[in-house]
Amino acid sequence: MKYMIGKKLGMMQIFDAQKNTVKAVTLLDVQPVTVVQIKTQEKDGYTGVQVGYGLKKHQTKPLQGRTKDLGSFAGLKEFLLAPADMNAYTRGAKICVDIFKPGDRVAISGFTKGRGFAGAVKRHGFHGGPKTHGQKHSLRRVGSIGASYPQRVLKNTRMAGHMGNERVTIRNLIVAQVNPETNILAVYGATPGYNGAWLEIKNTNV
Repeated sequence: MKYMIGKKLGMMQIFDAQKNTVKAVTLLDVQPVTVVQIKTQEKDGYTGVQVGYGLKKHQTKPLQGRTKDLGSFAGLKEFLLAPADMNAYTRGAKICVDIFKPGDRVAISGFTKGRGFAGAVKRHGFHGGPKTHGQKHSLRRVGSIGASYPQRVLKNTRMAGHMGNERVTIRNLIVAQVNPETNILAVYGATPGYNGAWLEIKNTNV
């Protein structure tokens, strides 16, 4: 299994010479990550690796103690691995973008753009009420939220509220291009988050 952390740069178009079409891709800045800690079944109860990504000038004291001999990182992230894959990783090892190849299928996880407080029409796609026929100011209202019983608002009722800023995973995205010199990874289609957001990239090839 292949894992990486990348920063979303934005979207652009590339030309597919084989199909003679133009396709949209998302560009990801995938700088090398450093293995900070190896998780073992005996000590931690599971197997995986913890990696440091990005650069940060001032770190907190706990983070300095964990990564003092490896560098200054913007954050840490853990990835679960099968016991058979643990031999490929050692503390201090660098993982680069060239572990991916064009044509690989990846799953990309991240937080969507925050939209603030939104009404039910924008948040859930409600049609709203009629403009006329005896109603006033009800075009974008929620409408009825339940019957008289059980005399309370049921959980998960679709209403106005905080929209966006939710963790989302887009699966089966195809890697279009890999540039090890600039650490740029191009993926067909759109990914979650704003430009500059950190994203998790996992290989899903069977």
